[in-house]
Amino acid sequence: MIKPDSPEFVASFARGISVIRSFTADTPRQTLTEVAERTGMTRAAARRFLLTLEAMGYARSDGKHFELTAAVMEIGYAYFAALSVWEAIQPYLAEVTAALGESCSAAVLDGQDVVYVARSATNRRILSIRVDIGTRLPAHATSMGQVLLAGLAAPALARYLETANLERFTDKTLTSVGALMTRLDVVRDQGFAIADEELEGGLRSIAVPVHDRSGLVDAALNISAHAAQVDPETLRSRFLPVLAEAAARADRARLLRL
Repeated sequence: MIKPDSPEFVASFARGISVIRSFTADTPRQTLTEVAERTGMTRAAARRFLLTLEAMGYARSDGKHFELTAAVMEIGYAYFAALSVWEAIQPYLAEVTAALGESCSAAVLDGQDVVYVARSATNRRILSIRVDIGTRLPAHATSMGQVLLAGLAAPALARYLETANLERFTDKTLTSVGALMTRLDVVRDQGFAIADEELEGGLRSIAVPVHDRSGLVDAALNISAHAAQVDPETLRSRFLPVLAEAAARADRARLLRL
């Protein structure tokens, strides 16, 4: 993987992507100044990128505010089309939700984040933010992220640790490389991860790995619950068997696609 200082790295392309990513569920409409501030660009540079996106149909403006259009979904469509297998495992997630009454999700690792690729949600919101397909969360502070990091080959994990921003979200967040490595060793040995209020107070989750056709970990499934209602032992004794069965069925479904 090349680094930003590599001659093969196209900085202008990366800056354009950062403009697109500055639009979130919390900031769906932004002024030129807001985009410049969020991306660290000058107003002139941000304006050029925004006008280019508008000319290509990926953004629109009312003269003051900019917002993305539905056409921007084309950028990610090829990836999700290739991952149509996640549609195949959606029923397994739904069965987990039906059995336990809690949200069940699937995610993959992308850089320092996990990205949700499938989800079966309840009507109860647990996280303070809304979680949908495409939502990104920091890998080190989530159960799915810890499962995915534990499944990395040693060189890939070393690259992650070299650049990882182990941001503190609660007093239980793992913010040192040593603490995270110790946790990943445990996760690797036991085959699951529990994140106990590490991303947000009041949130507990448990995750297990999903494997690709060669047997490598390339995704994770998790269940999230309110900490006041579900203790860690319940996650292990009641939730883990149901989640592990769903992951095993997902593995078999992917093998059948050979």
